[in-house]
Parts: sequence; structure tokens; C-alpha cells
Amino acid sequence: MQISSFDLERWQSQYEHEVEVNLSESGVHPLRVRELVEADDLEALLGQPLEYTQTNGTLELRERIAALHPGATAANVLVSNGGAEANFLVCWRLVEPGDEVVVIQPTYMQVPGVAASFGAELRVVWLEVEKGHRWRLDLDAVRAAVTPRTSCIALCNPNNPTGNRLTEDELIGLCNIAAGVGCWLFVDEIYRGAELDGHQTPSAWGRYERVLVTGGLSKAYGLPGLRVGWVVGPVAEINALWGRHDYTTIAPGAINDQLARLALTPSRRKRLIARTRRQLRENQTYVEAWVGKREEVFQIPPEAGGVTLLRYSGTTESMSSSVQLAEKIRAKYSVLVVPGAHFGLEYHLRIGIGGQPEALHDGLTRLGWALDTPPKP
Repeated sequence: MQISSFDLERWQSQYEHEVEVNLSESGVHPLRVRELVEADDLEALLGQPLEYTQTNGTLELRERIAALHPGATAANVLVSNGGAEANFLVCWRLVEPGDEVVVIQPTYMQVPGVAASFGAELRVVWLEVEKGHRWRLDLDAVRAAVTPRTSCIALCNPNNPTGNRLTEDELIGLCNIAAGVGCWLFVDEIYRGAELDGHQTPSAWGRYERVLVTGGLSKAYGLPGLRVGWVVGPVAEINALWGRHDYTTIAPGAINDQLARLALTPSRRKRLIARTRRQLRENQTYVEAWVGKREEVFQIPPEAGGVTLLRYSGTTESMSSSVQLAEKIRAKYSVLVVPGAHFGLEYHLRIGIGGQPEALHDGLTRLGWALDTPPKP
């Protein structure tokens, strides 16, 4: 099996701890343990045996995840080690050599990379820019891409890297297209809850009998170090995925499971989501002001998630490649951003908007120097 390089993850892993300002992160600034754990939790936490826990996630944790998906029960949930494992398990279950996978791009490139490695033919449908202010999904293009060989339609919603989210009509349309050929709809919903306007993104869960959604605590909750993700789907599929989970990481960490249960208690979840949305709104306001002062930088404001795309003018040879530009920004200005080429988009850079405001301000100042675009007076 040939596995292609996951350029985005390798780029971040190689440099994120070497730069002075990291704008490549895709979540919000992570919490410390003391910000999540309250005094009444300490005794139970310190008394937790470091044993193998329930391998598909404790019943209490699965019930709390199910509560986020109306109509689901604990039996509809498999807990994984991060959203990345959840996505991998779903690909492993759904994709056979010779299958076709319809991928909505731009997207986080894990699923396309894994699906191609499993022998699938990728059929790509690109989001389109609508009137310069929104990314739109062309359902007719999806319909044209689907064939009887299609095993699944895969997308992330809210979207990474655009920050776009699908409308109810677009989700219904996708379900109808999938139902037309009997394929699966596979939606990575890890940014659900990180909406700047405070209105929760509609989930694909429960709209069609062949829907699998993945999620986790890394992005909307500011808890990437817990490595807690999940899959929600029909019971038979969840059991099949659990069987694959037996061959990968076997079980979540005992401490991770316990802290995840704390994070998903209704009162604490509400507080964490409010923190995320507040941080994203405040930082996006600053990004918009920064973009507004530069003629050669354009942004479609994100609706949800911890990232945004900046389109820059490729008017000079040094800026003709986003990889070259990102390397210049890293090497000369000690700022890490993600080149658009890692999503198949030249003349774009992805920056994180969920970090500490001071770091964002510093990073954007340096980014302006690299782009040679002095602000307007």
C-alpha cells in the first residue's frame, strides 16, 4: 500500500515548536488542566486507576456525546483517540480498492489521503466562491460526480480551511444525492460548536440512514491534548468500527476519558463553547481590520472554526508558490502559516484565528512585512 505524504501535518510537526509565532494552529488556545478541573473533581481524578478503560469509551462519556446528537444513544457512539483516528477508522470501514470517493474540497486532507491509499479513486468537487462573500457547494456538481461505484461522499462541516458551513438545504441535498445511489455520507464535524455567530452548525446525523459523523474535543473545546474523538452512526456500523478500533489503539486513556466526561457535563460544555466563540469573534474582528488595510490581501470571513484563508496577490515571482512564500515567512520572520498548496489552493495561506490575541497581532504584523503590503494610511 502506497501512502502519500501528509504535507500539512509534516509541515506543522517539523516547525511549530521552532518559530516565535505559530499561526498554523487550527483550534483555539488550549486550556490548562486547572481551567477544566474544579476542586470537587480532584479526588476522583487522583483516584483514577491507570487501567484499561471500556475500549469503546465509558458509558457515561458515550451518553454525553450522544446527547449532542438528537436521537442517538450510547450504542451509536464509538470513542477514539482523537478525531484523526475516528476518520481513519471510517475510511478503513467504508473504502475498498476500486471504490470511488467523492470529496468536497478544499478540505483537511487526511480523508482523501487515506482513501487514496486504500485504493479508492477520488472524484473531487470544489466549493465555489459565491459573490466574493461565501463558499458555496454546487449540488449539481456533486450529483454529477456520484456513480454506482461511489462508496461515500466525504466532507468536513464546518469546513477546514475555509471556515464555511453548509446550510440545511445543502445538507438535505447531499443526503438525497447519497440516497440516490445508496452510498454513505461521511461528515467530519469536529468544528461543530465553534461558530462565530453563536448558532450551532446543523449536523448531518439523523438525516439519512447511511450517515457517519466524526467529532472530538480538539477544536471547538480547546482540548487537543486529551486526544478524544468519536464516531456517531448506526449501531451495526459502530460495532464494525469498534472491531477495527481493537486493531489500532484499543482504548482511550483512562485519564483522558475522565477529563472528557468533565468537559461534556452540560454546564462546563456551555462554558467551553462560549470561550471558544468569544475568542474567535474577537480575533476575527482584528483579522478583518488587518485585511481591510491591505489592497493585495483578501478574505472571505469564516463562519465557524479556528482557521481562515487569506488570498494574496501573486504579482511577484517570490510569491508565485504558496509553499515558497510560507517558507519565506517562516525562515525570515519566524511565523508559521500553512501554504494553500497543502489544500490544492495556490495564492492562499491558512492562518489560525483561535490563538492568543497578542500572538495573532504580532504574527499578522510580520506577515504584512513578508507580503510587502504596507497598510493603508
